[in-house]
Amino acid sequence: MLFNSLNFAIFLPIVFLLYWFATKGNLRLQNILLLVSSYFFYACWDWRFMFLLIFSTLLDYYTGIKIHAATNQRKKLFWLWLSIGINLGLLGVFKYYNFFAESFADGLSLLGLKANLSSLQVILPVGISFYTFHGLSYILDIYKNKIKPERNFIDYSVFVSFFPLLVAGPIERAAHLLPQIINKREFDYSKAVDGLRQILWGLFKKIVIADNCAEYANTIFNNSADYSGSTLVLGALLFAFQIYCDFSGYSDIAIGTARLFGIDLLRNFAFPYFSRDIAEFWRHWHISLSTWFRDYLYIPLGGSRGGMWMTIRNTFIIFLVSGFWHGANWTFIVWGFLNALYIMPSIIFHTHRNNLDIVARGKYLPTIREFFSIQITFSLTVFAWIFFRANNMTHALSYCSRIFSFSLFSKPEIFPKLLLILIAIFLVIEWIGRENQYAIADLWVKWNRPFRWALYCVIVFSLFYFTGKEQQFIYFQF
Repeated sequence: MLFNSLNFAIFLPIVFLLYWFATKGNLRLQNILLLVSSYFFYACWDWRFMFLLIFSTLLDYYTGIKIHAATNQRKKLFWLWLSIGINLGLLGVFKYYNFFAESFADGLSLLGLKANLSSLQVILPVGISFYTFHGLSYILDIYKNKIKPERNFIDYSVFVSFFPLLVAGPIERAAHLLPQIINKREFDYSKAVDGLRQILWGLFKKIVIADNCAEYANTIFNNSADYSGSTLVLGALLFAFQIYCDFSGYSDIAIGTARLFGIDLLRNFAFPYFSRDIAEFWRHWHISLSTWFRDYLYIPLGGSRGGMWMTIRNTFIIFLVSGFWHGANWTFIVWGFLNALYIMPSIIFHTHRNNLDIVARGKYLPTIREFFSIQITFSLTVFAWIFFRANNMTHALSYCSRIFSFSLFSKPEIFPKLLLILIAIFLVIEWIGRENQYAIADLWVKWNRPFRWALYCVIVFSLFYFTGKEQQFIYFQF
């Protein structure tokens, strides 16, 4: 069930009304309803994978209790590694088996050996990377004595499978989300209105910007050998806006939907394309995943405590793992490697925490230095996105080689004027609202009513005008 589908437009109001009115404020009934609704939401993709979700939930629920109850370190480690091993094992089988098998066979072929390794003809369960990381963070926090295990299976199951975040995040922490699930929730009109506003903006990003960018980006990437360097640059730019508006749009809809039910989810994006360096970009892009790797991989590896060499090593590790998390393809690993290279100068010269404040806070325009810093950071990011989007390494290298040719200075064969105007308007609105949680969050407070409602009407009209494509969200494949 897609957030941008008619099915979801029917599903959400029904669950909302049942949640606040049929349950009469009974917390247990509300959580049961959320769990049933979440399983139904997930079953709409493929009901067979519900059993995998339930198994993963049972596994971490049980091992979390056993870790907490263990009387010595050896038993704690046994249950911890049992959960980690099974979780990562399932993720590896469904997501990475074919990649390793094919890579191993290719490696042997370079040595003149031949290996016939059969591949698995299985569909990747939607959201498996996200709910696996939910469960892993839960048991790791129990092991570190940061939280206690949740004994109510219904409540814990809602934490894992809450439908707004189930298939593409944000990746929640038990310490943040579980208290909201186990404590009574009251309807807050202002929070609900704010949630609807964020859903509206998320839908605009997805339907109006991302889906239209996808149409042109797919055409250019899928036929890259037929286009000039300038057109390929345009394709990379359009994919950059596609993936940002697609994924941040999903996050906006998820966060806004959760607010309708009185639940606050972690922020996942903070206007990353206005970043002045790569370190700032990664503090603002897919925040829940970046902080997950920081807390559960980078810091346990030693972080920056062991000197410059260890800092560089650990930085490369988390970026390579982050790339591999996105998919079983060498292109994702190269994408992670490029971002690790990008961030190295700021790590080496200790400037990676220079830009902690919002760019041009309280000002209409950035300084000239900030402007060029944003452009350089964005250009590096767009170049890395080429590898993220390419079908394979051969495609990525061919795409890049055609960009760096004399045809770079020719007129693009594809030039979607209306879409580029929409992107420009979108960027202006994002820039104006960059100090808020999302771009149009302060419409209710700062903007006068006629202008505010005019913008709402334009957004709604544009949604109906461009709707009908119902393209799947990019991050569903991860």
